[in-house]
Amino acid sequence: MVEARWNDARIADSDDTVVVEGNHYFPVESVDAALLRPSDTTTVCPWKGTAHYYSLHVDGADNRDAAWYYPDPKPKAAHIRGRIAFWKGVEVG
Repeated sequence: MVEARWNDARIADSDDTVVVEGNHYFPVESVDAALLRPSDTTTVCPWKGTAHYYSLHVDGADNRDAAWYYPDPKPKAAHIRGRIAFWKGVEVG
């Protein structure tokens, strides 16, 4: 089981993550959606496509753009559709 934690809260856990470039992508249904806040941030990866972001909100603290996902990944990254990855101090392991 792989778990994502931040600010003493479990953000996600799953035994079905996909690792891409060292990042665990969790199935969206394994993520606690109550802790996610939509962000307007996007970035572009040449082979994965356009990433969209969420900020985390846990116990009154915010971690801006700490989660990302690809709603419409390019064909080579189709296996991460419907999955969310984390960074910015989120502990994954």
